[in-house]
Amino acid sequence: MTPTLSSRLLSWYDQHGRKDLPWQHPRDAYRVWLSEVMLQQTQVATVIGYFERFVHTLPSLPDLAAAEEDTVLALWSGLGYYRRARFLHRTAQICVEQHGGELPRDFAALSALPGIGRSTAGAILAQAHGLRFAILDGNVKRVLTRYHGIHGHPGESAVEKQLWQHAQTHTPDTRVADYTQAIMDLGATLCVRSRPRCETCPLAGDCIAHRDDLTAQLPSRKPAKTTPTRATMMLILRDNQGRILLERRGPQGVWSGLWSLPEAADTDAAWRLAQQHARIDDAQALAPFTHVFSHYRLAIEPLLFDRATASRGIADNPQLRWCSADELAALGLPAPVRTLLQNLSP
Repeated sequence: MTPTLSSRLLSWYDQHGRKDLPWQHPRDAYRVWLSEVMLQQTQVATVIGYFERFVHTLPSLPDLAAAEEDTVLALWSGLGYYRRARFLHRTAQICVEQHGGELPRDFAALSALPGIGRSTAGAILAQAHGLRFAILDGNVKRVLTRYHGIHGHPGESAVEKQLWQHAQTHTPDTRVADYTQAIMDLGATLCVRSRPRCETCPLAGDCIAHRDDLTAQLPSRKPAKTTPTRATMMLILRDNQGRILLERRGPQGVWSGLWSLPEAADTDAAWRLAQQHARIDDAQALAPFTHVFSHYRLAIEPLLFDRATASRGIADNPQLRWCSADELAALGLPAPVRTLLQNLSP
């Protein structure tokens, strides 16, 4: 009798799986949830440092619920997709208000919380509680797409439906937490996007993509779209104390609610805006750069107004503030803005 996919994966995991990840010790619901959300768009090597800093500052769900949004965003700063951090914060508050300060064990109630979809809910219940729920993150999609030889982009509803069916079929009745980690590990370490290590994969013997030499074609790529480019000028107003003027972004659009630099469409508008916020003498154009989002590219031209003198109106505007270097470190800033300010010459 041919061993099942899950039994082969578990045997491989016992020898080669990752068992020392920080969210595995302890592997409770709060830590699993936090790691799953952090890992949605980011690799494990990057997430580990963020995870450890986050749980050091906010070690429990009630701590997260009680934290200021700026604290949460500062801990998240650099991971991107800041909506995920806001969903974490809001979900923690809902759990304190409605679920006794814990993530619910009921799948419907858990998956209905902000930012927790079907796969994340399954991962929490499987890993933290050992309950039989399937997951379907990016790594699992890649493994199952290749193993079953499924063509079509995994984001398409018909393809995703097939993958969920396979994910549920392969999930075992026992050792669900280990199996869940095993299939994610396989996708992250062997069944990688390019140059998969099929020669050491425990599933290679009956993997259709390996058999038919389709590992380079599967999963099918998303149809290409032209990525538009937008342009902006970022104003760096720095006073004689070295403080930088920051502006809180509005509730809509990219980086919503984060502290960032004032922006203008062109040089004339930049000067007018700078003069509204401070008394200025001169400006220095810094090296332009481009920041790439998932759906567009942002061409940024920084303009430094040094030795600026704050106008009186700043103190009356809660969306504007002068910040020292220490204060900047404690705020949630967009990653390119933080990098720009860190590289600023004194």
